[in-house]
Amino acid sequence: MDGGRRLLRSLTGGLPAFASPRPALAGFADPRLDRYEDDQAYSAVRNRRRRGRSLTSRLLALATRRGVGLALALGFLGSTFVYGAQLGGHTDRFIEANGSPRDLLARAAGFRVDLITITGQRELGSDEILALSGVTDRNSLLFVDIVGMRDRLMSAPLIKDAKVRKLYPDRLVIEVTEREPFALWQKEGQVFIVSADGKPIDTLRDERFVALPFVVGEGANERVAEFQKIMEAAGDLRSKIRAGVLVTNRRWNVKLSTGVDVKLPEKSPERAIAALAKLSREQKILDKDLISIDMRTPGRLVARLSEEAAAVRAEALSKKPVRRGAV
Repeated sequence: MDGGRRLLRSLTGGLPAFASPRPALAGFADPRLDRYEDDQAYSAVRNRRRRGRSLTSRLLALATRRGVGLALALGFLGSTFVYGAQLGGHTDRFIEANGSPRDLLARAAGFRVDLITITGQRELGSDEILALSGVTDRNSLLFVDIVGMRDRLMSAPLIKDAKVRKLYPDRLVIEVTEREPFALWQKEGQVFIVSADGKPIDTLRDERFVALPFVVGEGANERVAEFQKIMEAAGDLRSKIRAGVLVTNRRWNVKLSTGVDVKLPEKSPERAIAALAKLSREQKILDKDLISIDMRTPGRLVARLSEEAAAVRAEALSKKPVRRGAV
């Protein structure tokens, strides 16, 4: 200190204890601050304990709900069984015999397919529709693929439309709309079942459709409605018509069950077949030994006898006495 009582060095450099007031107050902390910090720590611990107890309570409540224990047990057994089957190499055979594991579990839970209702079928049998649907007792209603089932049903030519519905817990409803068989069409040695618009819907597999009108020839399937009118005009002769043959896509020949071919005109074939039916009733023309009848010229009928009938007729004519004039 000089004569004027002044310090000769810096205060901060010479008095380090006064550089910061915090060390001087270190022993005088506010007790309220400590209590506040303790309360916060306690609250945090208490909240963690509450959350732990709440989670445990929820898990216990879930585990004690009705059906959960059964589902867990079935899941455990199912997984154990699948694992063992895979080790033994028997999984595929087991699935083929009993269904997939998910179907097994669903059936055990009450989702079996116990009732199948089929409506709309006329020509197809219930067994045929079931075979097309692919549903077996190994399926469960829960996992039945109704879209794939409908696609399989629609692949059948006789089925025009199909609907499939699930009615839980155990019922399946199948509704089908069939195409109506209208005629049989022979092409290149194969016989098809065709609808009214001539669309082939199936091949002839059995005798269910043999009574349908039978047409032959290129394009005859598209003119079955026209041939049907000829059949209707034939009246009582209809039962003797075996087939209709379309000639050069222009006119019809009618094949009778007796083997006689009837050549109809291009125009008004219905009128010609009706006239033939009348001749058959009144003059028994079809009882004769004929090969063909040509009605292509309006108002004229040309009948061709068989060789035997022609020979008999020629012999009869040769023995017929010749009438001579008077001398």
